[in-house]
Amino acid sequence: MSKDNAGSNTGISIVGLLGVAFVILKLLGVITWSWWWVTLPFWGGIALVILVGFILLLIYRDRL
Repeated sequence: MSKDNAGSNTGISIVGLLGVAFVILKLLGVITWSWWWVTLPFWGGIALVILVGFILLLIYRDRL
């Protein structure tokens, strides 16, 4: 009996595709953005989650 993989996600996301496109455009010289902006789609989501978590921690700590 084979295992059904209907729920697995093995593709690239829109954000990942956008990040790859930005890196390619930067390497080809089409855009002159800083590497921080070019790689933002790769690390931006994690940074946002950490920032929101830190703010919530400060709010929770202040209410004690």
